[in-house]
Amino acid sequence: MEIKLFYKTQRELAAVLNSIVDAYWENDLSEEDLIKNVLEVYTNNTKKILKHNEFTTILKQQCGKRRLEVIGRILHMNGQLQGEHFAV
Repeated sequence: MEIKLFYKTQRELAAVLNSIVDAYWENDLSEEDLIKNVLEVYTNNTKKILKHNEFTTILKQQCGKRRLEVIGRILHMNGQLQGEHFAV
């Protein structure tokens, strides 16, 4: 799976995040790789992922609640997301 570090649109970003989480759920990606990939994408595209400590509307629509719960938990565990109750 090839993952770029920088994305032009939120829709491209959502598609990549979907593929990362889906690959993990299908056992094609290890837990360590899941966390590493999510953190790398987040670090380089923060403004396209979160606005006011919430996932952007495009990400909510494109990724869905279950995937965003996984992504949000990874970000929270690694100190990137503040508060236990972030909006999904």
